[in-house]
Amino acid sequence: MQGDVQETQQDYTPYINRERSLLEFNRRVLAQAKNPEIPLLERLKFLCISSSNMDEFFEVRMASLYEISTDPSARTKPDGQLPSQVITTLSEVTKEIVYDQYNTLNHILIPELEKENIRFLRRRQWNEQQKEWIRQFFLSSLQPVLSPMGLDPSHPFPRLLNKSLNFIVSLEGKDAFGRSNGLAIVQVPRSLPRIIKLPPEATDGENDFVFLSSVLHSNVSNLFPGMTVTGCHQFRLTRNTNLFIDEEEIDDIMSALQGELYSRDYGGAIRLEVSDQCPKNMYQFLLDQFKMTDDQLYQVDGPVNLIRLNSVPDLANRPDLLFGPFTPSMAKTNQASKKGGFKLFTRKKESESMFERIARKDVLLHHPYDSFAPVIDFLYEAAKDPSVLAIRMTLYRTGEKSAIIDALEKAARAGKEVTAVVELRARFDEDNNILQANRLQDAGVNVVYGVVGYKTHAKMIYIVRREDHQLRQYVHLGTGNYHHITSRFYTDFGLLTANPKLTNDVAKIFQQLTSLGDTKNLDSILQSPFTLHTGMLERIARETENAREGRSARIIAKMNGLEEKHIIDALYEASNAGVKIDLIVRGICSLRPGVPGMSENITVTGVVGRFLEHHRIYYFENAKGSPELYCSSADWMRRNLLSRVETCFPILDKDNFQQVYTEGLAIYLEDNVGSWVLQPDGCYQPKPRREDEVAFSAQQWLMDKYADQD
Repeated sequence: MQGDVQETQQDYTPYINRERSLLEFNRRVLAQAKNPEIPLLERLKFLCISSSNMDEFFEVRMASLYEISTDPSARTKPDGQLPSQVITTLSEVTKEIVYDQYNTLNHILIPELEKENIRFLRRRQWNEQQKEWIRQFFLSSLQPVLSPMGLDPSHPFPRLLNKSLNFIVSLEGKDAFGRSNGLAIVQVPRSLPRIIKLPPEATDGENDFVFLSSVLHSNVSNLFPGMTVTGCHQFRLTRNTNLFIDEEEIDDIMSALQGELYSRDYGGAIRLEVSDQCPKNMYQFLLDQFKMTDDQLYQVDGPVNLIRLNSVPDLANRPDLLFGPFTPSMAKTNQASKKGGFKLFTRKKESESMFERIARKDVLLHHPYDSFAPVIDFLYEAAKDPSVLAIRMTLYRTGEKSAIIDALEKAARAGKEVTAVVELRARFDEDNNILQANRLQDAGVNVVYGVVGYKTHAKMIYIVRREDHQLRQYVHLGTGNYHHITSRFYTDFGLLTANPKLTNDVAKIFQQLTSLGDTKNLDSILQSPFTLHTGMLERIARETENAREGRSARIIAKMNGLEEKHIIDALYEASNAGVKIDLIVRGICSLRPGVPGMSENITVTGVVGRFLEHHRIYYFENAKGSPELYCSSADWMRRNLLSRVETCFPILDKDNFQQVYTEGLAIYLEDNVGSWVLQPDGCYQPKPRREDEVAFSAQQWLMDKYADQD
């Protein structure tokens, strides 16, 4: 038996490559596009999400691997492979996924959409009426904004934007100056729609669409009068979008970041997508221009940017092919005004303020099932309350036209001391965060940019209020961003509390972020980069020791990613000691579960559904009879635990404890609809369901529960 265990252990390395695991997550997203139980236009959205995920994978993850691939000492973490080896493996997997995406579009979604009279008309299908309308559309709406560029010594190959749509055109004949130009490039502005819905005067169908690429293909000769177009092929270049800022060498991080943002669209070439009909001599010419290899070439059977299909659900106007409408529960909230936000519905009396309500008992919000409005109202009420003296808040992602920013502005203009810790380096939100930071500064808000070298990822609001001649503190702590849009489809917990055990800790953390003083002696909150990593390891070790001594031991954890090596090793040790460990991980998971002698007591599941799973929840049974439950802004990733400012806060109220445990952990372990189980080989399989077993979706259960509260 011992030999069998050793042989099994040798079959698997201890760690799954994080990039490979990320691709496996995208396979699960793509699987939703094939799922007949999901409304058809929602399946098209999942296809677009999988395409967007692939874009970011190349822009960030593959780009990072190429950056370090020239360093002979570089190794990937936590699996310790050579970057060049990982690139080779990932290239094979990404091409499989891309093939699957287009196969899903062409052979599953388009035929099923046609059954619903939503049609994508190819050029060969156009009738004369449609051809004429498309020709006029090209002449009036496309040609005036297109700038074709013939390639010659005075017109070198143009500098192409990241992920922009372009066409390479082969030509015969002579131009206006009597020269032969064999090739030209046509760049398509991002402002142009990639999908065009034909109007009633052009077609008999209610929802007939044409691709912009087809429109240009059929009319490209108009761009090259006097010459013959012999070939026209779409292509798209994906570039490295990682920003490099030497924070030890700069004086002004905002100015440095603004300079880097300009060059982001022109980073190193990582991927070349071309139409599958593009001849080898033309795509080889493009590869040579960008100094790329065949492994970086992706030939696709359809539009090179599937993300732009996300406009179809709105254009089609078929609500019967979408998820039914969902309105967040207002059982805890009641809309008061369009500007003024919301009032808590569970107040003892109509005149009771939010602060009085929170002072009575902690308020737990479960988004998106609960409205995000109380968080906004918390700030609005603080802004206009003369008893409120100070407001402090962290901002990672807020979105444009943010009510959060409005409230902070109003508070500052009302004479309150307002401080915003704005993280400028939130990936792909840098531009917006710079704009919001400037806007807040103009309103008189004290704006700081966190700590050099450590992204501020914690989600905290801190309010100081004068009550009965003394100061009282109120806070909001959350697992997700203060973003009014993502709060509608990200699952997160938020806690409004006046408990001094938490408010005093939050006050110390803000003091640390602004003064940079040493305030690590927190009472209840675990904080990265100081105590969160060690705190998690200590609690895993405690469960391990309890199991070894014959006491009950259990760990349940839900997060977006698990990759930190010491956490994984500690979980392996706990498993070998007999601790039952259930992990619910949405995305990256480098832990390999279910391997005898290493992780046989660990299960890993991931749930994909209507909403994006975003909770971070950590439960430790603690055999002393006082189990611990934490919500956190941090995943069990190395970056979150060791190189960011994060918070992990305990749920102290008994009712809230039970709610978080049930709604955030227990029901997800019962899910057999959207749940996928990680196998020892790193692949996922749908959670098996017996023929007599009732289908159970955690997200649907929550929607039904909160709907019943209204």
